[in-house]
Amino acid sequence: MNSLKVLVVDDSAFMRKLISDFLNNEPNIEVIGTARNGQDCLLKLQTLKPDVITMDVEMPIMNGLEALKEINTHYRIPVIMLSSTTKQGAENTIIAMQAGAVDFIAKPSGSISLDLHKVRDEIVTKVLHSSRVNITELIKPLQNKKISYNINDSTSIKELNNKGVKKKILCIGTSTGGPRALQYVLTKLPGNFTAPILIVQHMPAGFTQSLAKRLNSICEIEVKEAENGEILKKGVAYIAPGGWHMKIKEVGTSLAIRLDQSEIRNGHRPSVDVMFESVSRLKDYSKVAVIMTGMGSDGAKGLIQLKNGGNTKAIAESEKTSVVFGMPKVAIETKQVDEVANVDEIAEVILKHIGM
Repeated sequence: MNSLKVLVVDDSAFMRKLISDFLNNEPNIEVIGTARNGQDCLLKLQTLKPDVITMDVEMPIMNGLEALKEINTHYRIPVIMLSSTTKQGAENTIIAMQAGAVDFIAKPSGSISLDLHKVRDEIVTKVLHSSRVNITELIKPLQNKKISYNINDSTSIKELNNKGVKKKILCIGTSTGGPRALQYVLTKLPGNFTAPILIVQHMPAGFTQSLAKRLNSICEIEVKEAENGEILKKGVAYIAPGGWHMKIKEVGTSLAIRLDQSEIRNGHRPSVDVMFESVSRLKDYSKVAVIMTGMGSDGAKGLIQLKNGGNTKAIAESEKTSVVFGMPKVAIETKQVDEVANVDEIAEVILKHIGM
């Protein structure tokens, strides 16, 4: 196998050296250059041909966001963002993810992290994986066309009601490429959506709140970071906080969110499996489960439990539009998926199954 060529971009010489050392110690990775800001990166790209770029978010002269837009306009190179967990850093990271960055890594202690070794394995793994992403889909301009729907045409609702199922719930699981996929789907759901929405997006603590706020600002539905104990409402999307599993418990005739820090599943907390398994125990609900882009297999076991619990329709994102066709592929292999759809069609399929 040829070595993966990486360009490291950071305004700190110390961080450039640390990241380069981590990567150069791997047999299949070679750092072919470094740059001190976005402008320097674009200059280097005129002569260097990296397979992957690691990019600091906050830099002088030209920051990582500005550089990312230029790279996606003129090149086809996966970019991994490195960000501090400050409020501003988290917000910029979410914007970067929706602007076409492959993934991001949270620096443990600010822009110059002396303890960067804590995320060494994550940096190496994400660099190796990023070379296999669907870059065409990732840098394609986001289009958020509204779906025409008719809430009065409620044949499906009547059918569900006749079966004694009046309560509905939508649950979505996603990982790498998820912020863009969620934007595609959630912006197409109407404000009077007739079910609560539970979302697990693999992300560390400190970033899910920024993701929720960003999505809330562009969606008709309300999008928020889930809080322990809150009662679910129709037309509200609840994103599991980074570092916490999200489960559901019945409280009288309502549902409440239960967050806990029980053991990590499939390498993740929150885990899609944990959420799906919790929802599978709800007997009086019609469920729609969606698995979109992401590495690994999180969600597949939980989907089997959901289907075994009955009254569940499952949707998986297609290989064509998945940034990483890992989680949807494994879900499809369980033979429990009812429909496979491109990301820009998923909202329409959801509305059909929810009964709108």
